[in-house]
Amino acid sequence: MKLRRIGRLAPLALVWASSASLAAPPDNGSAERDERVQALGRHADATRGQAAYEVCQGCHLPNALGRADGSYPRLAGQHASVLVKQMLDIRAGRRFNPKMRPFIDEALVSTQDVVDIAAYLAALPSPPTNGRGAGTELVQGRRVYEAQCTSCHGADGSGDAARFYPRLNGQHYEYLLRELVYIRDGVRGNADPKMVETIRGFSFSELAALADYVSRLPSAP
Repeated sequence: MKLRRIGRLAPLALVWASSASLAAPPDNGSAERDERVQALGRHADATRGQAAYEVCQGCHLPNALGRADGSYPRLAGQHASVLVKQMLDIRAGRRFNPKMRPFIDEALVSTQDVVDIAAYLAALPSPPTNGRGAGTELVQGRRVYEAQCTSCHGADGSGDAARFYPRLNGQHYEYLLRELVYIRDGVRGNADPKMVETIRGFSFSELAALADYVSRLPSAP
């Protein structure tokens, strides 16, 4: 299986219908914490978020389902807390994403816009139409996932909004694979140190099997 080398574009918050308040995450110290606490403490409005999302849909598409080739991830149905964290990390340079960085610049997208966009995206459906791998190593992928990943991302890949662990089910195979390689190789920048340590010794074929299995988990309703 072949990895596409594509420059790219884990939580205490919940989205309620079209409007919500996002609770702040645990206090970890640092400017990163302060920025995130400020954002997640704001009232989120998904209706405003739909309008603010216009700057994003050229890449992530109007339905926020991304692209099956993995060039852009599926954002629909992702936890609002995860989305806020990742957008802020990219903007601050904590996460490597040169393609997205200009589009999340403060001049274009305010902190309130980030919160509203996250609320809008979290409420979108994530149908089972995501990109998947060859399906030849699913037994190995399942074995790795159940042994190493379920404690954080859950047996069904639904993640954990309160701990900033992203929802994985419904995500594109190629995107998952690329990000796993980035995390393993220290490229991503903002990866959870526990995850970096967990997959540090994984081969590319093991990561490919893992990504393929995860891409086939039933997507979020």
